[in-house]
Amino acid sequence: MKLSFANERVLAVVAHPDDAELLCAGTLARAKADGAAIGIAVLCRGDKGRSSKPAKNLAATRRGEMRAAAKLLGAELFSGEFSDGRLMDEPEQRSRVIEIMRRFRPTLVLAHAREDYHPDHRAASALAEAASWFCASRGHKTKSPALGVPPALWWMDTIQTHGFTPSFFVDVSGFVELKEKMLACHKSQVARGADGDFSPLLELMRLQCRTRGAQAGTAAAEAFRPHAAFKRTRAW
Repeated sequence: MKLSFANERVLAVVAHPDDAELLCAGTLARAKADGAAIGIAVLCRGDKGRSSKPAKNLAATRRGEMRAAAKLLGAELFSGEFSDGRLMDEPEQRSRVIEIMRRFRPTLVLAHAREDYHPDHRAASALAEAASWFCASRGHKTKSPALGVPPALWWMDTIQTHGFTPSFFVDVSGFVELKEKMLACHKSQVARGADGDFSPLLELMRLQCRTRGAQAGTAAAEAFRPHAAFKRTRAW
């Protein structure tokens, strides 16, 4: 069985500047190869994830890193500009994410699983779920017009697969090298691999891809679960 993303508009909504590289960049790359429009919405500035030798202006550094990574992928980039640790599903932030979705107009949204380990990931999950519904509601006013129908929503794998039961896998075997190049753009975070309180990102990403690939009978895969709610599921 093969899934085609042709003619779709796929938007990843993630908490931090390197989250898409870890969890869904291969799927975005495959979607683009199929002919889809792809985008990444990074909700947090990444201003709190400091190494033992932090950059002077970490938020600006990470902004440049995520732009470089998105350019490699050929993805349209959106920034929520919320501070790390301050992300929550509240009216102002929800409206901003709704506006991002109305500007990109996705048919499919990829978002953090609700059970992921990081509080910002879980907050981004709640915001993505709410905004991907209300972006099609004409009663919720933002600068851009409402979508005709809500986009489909897929929950992404958790970091290191903890507590996540996939419904399906996307074969990304041909895009692991691109994921690695994108992740290498995030030099401020890759450098934290030597810190005792952080994980070597490249090793973590490779292990996750191989693990999910082994489960799916391919070299590398990314795992997802659809948001199986009334009016949110789609036939593919």
